[in-house]
Amino acid sequence: MDEDTAYLWQTTPLILSAPISRLLGVNAFLKFENVHPSHSYKFRGMSLFVREAIKTHGQDVHFVTASGGNAGLAVACAANAAGAKCTVYLPEGAAESTMALLRGQNAEVAIAGKFYLEAFNTAKERAMTDKSAIVVPAYDDPILWEGHSSMITETFDQLKQWSVAEPDAICCSVGGGGMLAGIMVGCKKVKWDHVPIVALETMGSNCFHHSILLNSSGSSEFATKLPPYVVKVHDEGSQLDLAHFNSFHSKASGSLGASQPATGTLRMALERRGGIRCVTIPDELSMQSAVAFANDHKALVELACSTTLSAAYKPQLLDAVVPPRSDGHKRNVVFIVCGGFKVSLGELAGYEEVLKAEIEKNVTGSWGVVLNDGQIVNVDYILK
Repeated sequence: MDEDTAYLWQTTPLILSAPISRLLGVNAFLKFENVHPSHSYKFRGMSLFVREAIKTHGQDVHFVTASGGNAGLAVACAANAAGAKCTVYLPEGAAESTMALLRGQNAEVAIAGKFYLEAFNTAKERAMTDKSAIVVPAYDDPILWEGHSSMITETFDQLKQWSVAEPDAICCSVGGGGMLAGIMVGCKKVKWDHVPIVALETMGSNCFHHSILLNSSGSSEFATKLPPYVVKVHDEGSQLDLAHFNSFHSKASGSLGASQPATGTLRMALERRGGIRCVTIPDELSMQSAVAFANDHKALVELACSTTLSAAYKPQLLDAVVPPRSDGHKRNVVFIVCGGFKVSLGELAGYEEVLKAEIEKNVTGSWGVVLNDGQIVNVDYILK
């Protein structure tokens, strides 16, 4: 491997999941993005950003970011691999385990403010006093999207092993929209613009779903009535309306909790030929999927990732967003296992306790899932 590519991502596995394929009656392909050095897909875009910045500004560039989540760790891993300086700003109360992971990648950790926004503003202010510093965006940047797009170009090549020319759908989670933008860019490269993308979020952190509806002609209550913690803001540059979250009400908000989606992602989604099929699920369904995935594939993923997998464990949900083929052939569905480091055995055990209590008090026997314009699909809470 030459010097120019020594610290970029490696190709990640695409596997055909026997248990999920059997449950859904499809060919379920899992793209394992959790095997990157930072445990998430974000390493793709961040390492490309780091490489391009070093090309432009030289080896002495100082990467500055504010994130105690997967973006921060991805920047730290990429900078460390490139031999560059990195500082990650965190708010007060950041977990010791998170700081240890960042320091393990030779990043300097700085504590600033009580909330993320205060940490981010401090990072920007300090970067202005350092001529070598560059503030790394978390998700809203075309270079990040270009890096993330490689997961789709890899998938395009890997599906040939099963003689699959294109999938019937690609399922992914969405927060601020960085991964979704990368998937759309990748689809354009391999001429999959017509392939449906299913974008899943959790209730209480679903800024993308609400933003799509604000720019559409939806008539349901979900489409027309925003929760009290969400306000509509108009972006003059893009002429788009955005759902801005003033607070989050989901346990998955640690990774999915963007205040509002990237305008570039929203624009691409609204104009995309194959469209985006939005899905909003309750936290409990995401928890159940995380536990089921750990049992089936012996891998831990955080709630932001298992939100995607909710469609892998509920045939009713998948059939609603990706109907069976009219020719009777099995559907080929790709699930992006985006990863994430904020998960542990203890947390999964906690999810099981939450699920047990939820199922005991749930008199309906199902959870409501919101699709597209507000259509509700009820899915059984018992795994088949």
